[in-house]
Amino acid sequence: MEQKPNVFKRVFSIRGMGQVITVFCGLIVLCGVFNVVNPNFLGSRNVANLLRQFAPFLIVGIGQSFVLITGNIDLSIGSVLGMSCMTSATLMCNGWHPLAACIVTMALCIATGLINGVLVAGCKLPPFIATLGTMSVARGIAQMVNNNMNTNSIGDFAKEFRDFFYYGKLLDIYNTFWIAVVVWLIFNFILSQTRTGRHLYAIGSNIEAAKLSGVSVFWTTTKAYLVSAACAGLVGLIQCATTGTGTMDAGLSYEMYAVAASVIGGVSTLGGQGILLGTVVGAGVWSVLSNGLQFAGVAVGPRNVIIGVIVVLSVLADVVARSGRFSKKPKVT
Repeated sequence: MEQKPNVFKRVFSIRGMGQVITVFCGLIVLCGVFNVVNPNFLGSRNVANLLRQFAPFLIVGIGQSFVLITGNIDLSIGSVLGMSCMTSATLMCNGWHPLAACIVTMALCIATGLINGVLVAGCKLPPFIATLGTMSVARGIAQMVNNNMNTNSIGDFAKEFRDFFYYGKLLDIYNTFWIAVVVWLIFNFILSQTRTGRHLYAIGSNIEAAKLSGVSVFWTTTKAYLVSAACAGLVGLIQCATTGTGTMDAGLSYEMYAVAASVIGGVSTLGGQGILLGTVVGAGVWSVLSNGLQFAGVAVGPRNVIIGVIVVLSVLADVVARSGRFSKKPKVT
């Protein structure tokens, strides 16, 4: 009689699923600990806020995950987010219809992603240097678009814009969360079920082998940067709807949030490994830590230290695990 494969073995055989399950267990423990410290932590009101806070982390994490899987990095995410927030707010304050403002803003952000792709994959610049440069350019645009000033309120005429991206609810859950769910479903399908997704992993695993297999390194890498820029632009619109104004410092530190959501969830900084389900869990850990430490009365400085240490340890664990795996010599038979 044929023995059926063990369900647990099949689940853990999925690329990166082991770390996702481990981190998810850690997330449950974190929620329990913070709820013991403050019983209001898992109250319905704070859970609703947690989901709304979790959504931007997840979206930027998705964008960074696409880039990291190719073995690259995008440091411009926070500045592109700020450029999106300032550009959309400035256009709306000058009488533009919110939909038109959103289209122009997203086009500008996607153009930045295209430039990143050309610089990294076309001009062969190190991704750290290329995206550091576009980070500065995007932040400069965010500052110049309204003459080095934050914008006024986008006004009541943008009420539908703010309701869609921030205040509106579906099934008593804020729209921000549902936007993140839709973004995740789209890009998870692309990454796990399409040829583009397979090419992203191939480039991150072995770029030379990918070239020999006929993979277009230029276009595949550029697609990853386009996804990253689009996700940052979308969160910029959410930020604009959240505050009701454009602020020149919007998006500061979001490149770290994006990396944290990715690597905590198992996306390798060395490329070729990770799943977007892990990014969901990583973003959950990040938002729970931020919110829970605040509920516990921890000051901003120590909170940043704790979270920064966790990010460094996550990357260190990935590097050690990967180097150990690749350093194993094949057995001689």
